Amino acid sequence: MKFLLIGISLVAFASCSLFNNSSETDYDDESAVIELPEVEVFPEEKIYNASRTKYHDLMHTRLDVSFDWKQQRLNGEANLKLKPWFYPSDELVLDAKGMDIHEVAVKSEKGKQDLAWTYDSLQIIISLDKLYDRNSPYDIYIKYTAKPNELKAGGSAAITSDKGLYFINPDSTEKAKPTQIWTQGETEASSCWFPTIDSPNERNTQEIYITVEDKYKTLSNGELVYSNFNADGTRTDYWNLDLPHAPYLAMMAIGNFTVSRDKWTRPDGKDMIVDYYVEPEFGQYAFDIFGNTPEMISFYSEVLDYPYPWSKYSQVVVRDYVSGAMENTTATVHGEFLHATRRELLDGNNEAIIAHELFHQWFGDIVTCESWSNLPLNESFATYGEYLWFEHKYGKDAAEEHGYNSMKGYFAESRAKKVDLIRFDYIEKEDMFDGHSYNKGGRILHMLRNVVGDDAFFASLSKYLKDNAYHDVEIHHLRLAFEAVTGQDLNWFFNQWFLDKGHPSLLINYNYSDSLGIQEVIIKQDQDLTEFPVFRLPMAIEIWVGDKKERHDVVMTESEQVFSFPVSSQPDLVNVDADKVLLAKKRDRRNSDSYLHQFYHAQTYLDRVEALDYAENSGEEKFDKIIIAALLDPDPSIRMMALDIIDPIIDRNPEVELHLNRILADDPKSMVKSYAIDVLSTNYSDASYKPLYEQLLKDSSYAIVSSALVALFEADPALGVKKAKEMQSEKNLDIVMAISEIFTSDGSASHNDFFIQKIAEVNGFEKFGLVQAYSGYLMGQELEAVESGLPVLEDIARNSDVWWMKFAGYQALGGLSGKYETEVAQLQGKLELQEGAETRDEAAIADLKQALAQSRSGKEQIKSLLDKLKADETDSRILGVIGG
Repeated sequence: MKFLLIGISLVAFASCSLFNNSSETDYDDESAVIELPEVEVFPEEKIYNASRTKYHDLMHTRLDVSFDWKQQRLNGEANLKLKPWFYPSDELVLDAKGMDIHEVAVKSEKGKQDLAWTYDSLQIIISLDKLYDRNSPYDIYIKYTAKPNELKAGGSAAITSDKGLYFINPDSTEKAKPTQIWTQGETEASSCWFPTIDSPNERNTQEIYITVEDKYKTLSNGELVYSNFNADGTRTDYWNLDLPHAPYLAMMAIGNFTVSRDKWTRPDGKDMIVDYYVEPEFGQYAFDIFGNTPEMISFYSEVLDYPYPWSKYSQVVVRDYVSGAMENTTATVHGEFLHATRRELLDGNNEAIIAHELFHQWFGDIVTCESWSNLPLNESFATYGEYLWFEHKYGKDAAEEHGYNSMKGYFAESRAKKVDLIRFDYIEKEDMFDGHSYNKGGRILHMLRNVVGDDAFFASLSKYLKDNAYHDVEIHHLRLAFEAVTGQDLNWFFNQWFLDKGHPSLLINYNYSDSLGIQEVIIKQDQDLTEFPVFRLPMAIEIWVGDKKERHDVVMTESEQVFSFPVSSQPDLVNVDADKVLLAKKRDRRNSDSYLHQFYHAQTYLDRVEALDYAENSGEEKFDKIIIAALLDPDPSIRMMALDIIDPIIDRNPEVELHLNRILADDPKSMVKSYAIDVLSTNYSDASYKPLYEQLLKDSSYAIVSSALVALFEADPALGVKKAKEMQSEKNLDIVMAISEIFTSDGSASHNDFFIQKIAEVNGFEKFGLVQAYSGYLMGQELEAVESGLPVLEDIARNSDVWWMKFAGYQALGGLSGKYETEVAQLQGKLELQEGAETRDEAAIADLKQALAQSRSGKEQIKSLLDKLKADETDSRILGVIGG
């Protein structure tokens, strides 16, 4: 999955005439969103990205590859079996980006016959030796050299590079980094390392012969059939995939990996290889990281009534990966963030990513979207696969928490991006990898499950897979499968959710008539109806009187609708969207007591979240009891939410301290304990807690240790700095960021080397956060320390592989520029006052002049550096943000 770190979010309630208090909450989380500059599309530009026309069918690909590590090139021979799709043809066009083409021929029983061809650096146009019809397969041979590092750089927020083939530390000059080769084909980058028809609506079987030095291990699609040891010290591994897949799913990974072998037992009793490729130092943790994979394969096989069909399943962790992870057929690639020790896994894992990529083996690999416009048929399902795994393994609350966070990510993106889910008018195909295709699509599938029921939902998915196995599909294939199973016309659902944009905004009011014994629920869709549709919304409304509830299933079909229900007395709670499945913003106008009732009586995870959210925003003392009760909730995220909002009630509620100590003594989740330490240290300055914080520094959880370290610093700064220095060699990011916070607060110039060293050690989003921390540290430093940090920030702004990392460098430099701008203005003003005073203080004037010279020097150095960077910058995304 191309993990977009978009945001995490919450759902809300609002409205009523019966209930006089109004709740309105907006659960968008802006802090986790990196927004690209908007691209203007003029109305007259009619964009339609059709699926690629099929002129030829690529039936089989055989590759023989070896590598020139010094020049970072691949030497290859490609043997392609093709036939015309329908119409006779004597010309073949293949995608082949930035290659040297040495030979093109057609192969037959008589041998090779050279063909005429032209090449424009992107495609080879081949004149065939005769006119072929659709019943006449032919074999093309191409000898070539792939030169990925000589391609023009491209990429997106989700997949940050598109050169297809990557050499990592090929000359072994970086001592802390292994030497590796790996590939990344999505979207259309496989053609950077072998000639092909690089389109998602193409499918072929595949053989790859990989020749490498014998010290390296290889991984590719399908099974390793055999290895040949060559006289020159190299080895050729033969990998075979005998079921067809799309070219973008072809892969290789080469490096010094430790391989841990697991297995999955098929329904017929035969064992299938499941293996995990990691760097040697993480070999002992491979089963801790990936060990649930066989159970996931069994679960997905059973729930889909479609056993895993491929010959094996492997997962490999590589360095400097350009995405989060990628679902190559039978061989998923993960970024290095998946590496973790057993100790680090105490605080959380990346099981959602593992589940996501595995679910793609069905949705994306067996059945593939025919065009990138239909990408949600891959990514929405993989995202929902995460939900299904959590539901199966950890229960409904864990799944709902995960789905809720995913929905928040969509809502965060939807403020600035309003597009159809299935869309043919994207500017770049990578634009499809967003919070709509992933987050929104996953929640739409959850709504569809609620509409048709569990049995029909999974039967429909099974039919969709079986009907379309090893073919490419569009959204209507999914609709037709659901309609065939359910007997319903589901155009209304697919039209409004998959083929249109937006989501409903619901204003909910209430009216209770005691004389008539009627409870009315008045719901208005108040989204902009000139831009968004009126949604048809099936939902459940539960009416609670005391401990008893009545459930009513209703369907909203108009922009405003009144639902009336007979009741025996005034309800304590009217729970609209009781199943909490609607992808909608809600403003629920009901009284505060209904939220108290909801917390204790309604059943879902989101019922408790909504009640706690209302408690936080209302500030009413009567909600203290549910915040405290939430500290005992069975779901750890609810306990953490309660700890997040508990500060305002501490002064008026002495039992909070007792609960915090109880959590630290016996809560089973380290992250909950970490939150509790933060609350305790922020609100209780009693020196008696200092020995507890020191003791917690010995805990096995990094999250607990990092929180305890910061708490100790707040209680005893000198001791906190001493302990932080003792931990400087730790690689764990929680510890590194805790030390960064302490060193920034301490402010000593001696800490500068720590930041520079750690920035050099970490990669990816870890580096992004650390650069921001370093920027904060430098803001409090004198010019000498700032000057030593400028080359670090310049290197990040100039040379980072991804645009958002470069932006972090620019952002840090911009902050320092602002610091010196302010200092110069303030010091100039003070100097003018001193020089104009009746009694001149010459010593003060001299000090001010010296300080002003320092600040002016800092200002000029950073301005000069920023000007130089902007002049050299070529990335339009960066220029759009910095105004270059």
